[in-house]
Amino acid sequence: MNKSELVEALANEKNLTFKKSEEIVNIIFDSLSSELIRGGRIEIRGFGSFVVKDYKAYMGRNPKTGEVIQVNPKKLPFFKVGKELRERVDAKN
Repeated sequence: MNKSELVEALANEKNLTFKKSEEIVNIIFDSLSSELIRGGRIEIRGFGSFVVKDYKAYMGRNPKTGEVIQVNPKKLPFFKVGKELRERVDAKN
């Protein structure tokens, strides 16, 4: 499912206009992004949690040329699936 499919599903489920449901989805995504940018943690019970992990600088290798390069430190979002979601997905197998 992509963002436009999510907007469409919300519009159909709650009998909203496409524009209104798009606005709701954008507000949710913007709020989640803002919290992660501030370094916060997002936990949605039964679904999972989002955190930002810090990665230190290290020496890497360019896969094309084999040249050793310096990789700068970075922060990346990380998702950890919740127990309830994991069990629901696993039960479908």
